[in-house]
Amino acid sequence: MKIRLAALAAVAVVLAGCTTTEEANTVIQSRWVGQPVELFFSQYGPPISQFQMASGNVIYSWRGGDTTRYIAPTYTSPTPAQTTTRTETKETKPGVTVTKTTTYGTYQPQPQMISPPRYEDLFCELQITADPRQTIVAIRATNDTDGEGLSFSRCAEVLNAHPQK
Repeated sequence: MKIRLAALAAVAVVLAGCTTTEEANTVIQSRWVGQPVELFFSQYGPPISQFQMASGNVIYSWRGGDTTRYIAPTYTSPTPAQTTTRTETKETKPGVTVTKTTTYGTYQPQPQMISPPRYEDLFCELQITADPRQTIVAIRATNDTDGEGLSFSRCAEVLNAHPQK
């Protein structure tokens, strides 16, 4: 019981340290709104596209942190084979005893693949709105995959946008 409780507590601590996209968005906005858009691009790389609005604002699309994660296949866990042992002792002739041991086994199935191996693309996409003075007025994650480790947000990893606890 104590081991289960300790394991559950360890999982809770790990998950408490994970950052979601919503939490990352909050940190990113507090850090970047009001900053020059060129400062962001010089730190994290250029945008992949931009759209000029009639208001003079520019909407930039930015993508970064591209990597690939390998996910190993998963298999069933076969049940161990059950065996039965039977021992017979017979006196075949006076003074001669023969002991015969026979082991009977059941078929042990091989593990079966549940899901094949695969690769998963990880990345962070942001939409950044800058005013005519090129100051960031809005920034948000538009496409945020899971992180490389236990993180729920690739944007949090790439932009170091973990909330202060």
